[in-house]
Amino acid sequence: MGKTLIAGCGDVGIALGLRLASQGEEVWGLRRHPDRLPAPLRRFAADLTRPESLAGLPDDFEQLVYLTAADEFSDAAYRRAYVDGLDNLLHTLDGRVALRRMIFVSSTGVYAQTNGEWVDETSSAQPRRFSGQRLREGEERALGSGGTATVVRFGGIYGPGRGDLIRRVLAGAGCQSDPPLYTNRIHRDDCAGVLHHLLRLEAPAPLYLAVDDEPAPQCVVMGWLAERLGVPAPAHRAADEGQPRGNKRCRNRRLRDSGYRFEYPSYREGYQALLESGDYRRGPP
Repeated sequence: MGKTLIAGCGDVGIALGLRLASQGEEVWGLRRHPDRLPAPLRRFAADLTRPESLAGLPDDFEQLVYLTAADEFSDAAYRRAYVDGLDNLLHTLDGRVALRRMIFVSSTGVYAQTNGEWVDETSSAQPRRFSGQRLREGEERALGSGGTATVVRFGGIYGPGRGDLIRRVLAGAGCQSDPPLYTNRIHRDDCAGVLHHLLRLEAPAPLYLAVDDEPAPQCVVMGWLAERLGVPAPAHRAADEGQPRGNKRCRNRRLRDSGYRFEYPSYREGYQALLESGDYRRGPP
């Protein structure tokens, strides 16, 4: 039976942990307040920014999934989450744990392309915003840690408790159509599925883009949702002058070629399931 540590065990981490546990794995979830972690996940209360709180970690993990998130949108918070926290954890485990596999969860926000270009794992990732810069710093830390590390760049995550776009459409929000603003997304269940898949691969690549099969313009997705919700289509608008936004289309070919098959291959399947469940009004755990 394997043993996995999920550091930053929130919504996606719980979904991953339950998949692993169902196959007989021993899974530990690390978070500041782990009381909400369901059985059979093992709980470990720690703050990754406080090295002393990590001292009691078991020393026989085979796999580490670093899945933390910043607690606010600031440079300091992103540094704490993706750089300092990772450094603290790796320092704690150094010499105690012989990891067979480590996955560092990042974001497609590291790409700074603005003209709807297609990007993949070979494309330049030189972010202009602090959020992407700190994620890139964390990626490099993970890949340089000496073990078998893989970075996974998720697109925008949606799913149970993550229905912000639906709520925006219901509120009558507009969308950018001039130029088209491409969106890249992945359902929460596919996030867990991708991580589970990569943990099982014999020789994963060092980097994967994890997005569904269909990057789509913002107005197309919001218009599709409006039609199914029975509300007016969103008003189309031009991009705000002087406010360049990341605008790219992410290609998932490497992930597909590795053997992964999506539960929700496009926004249509994923949002239809979310609409039918009505589970878009609460926040993630």
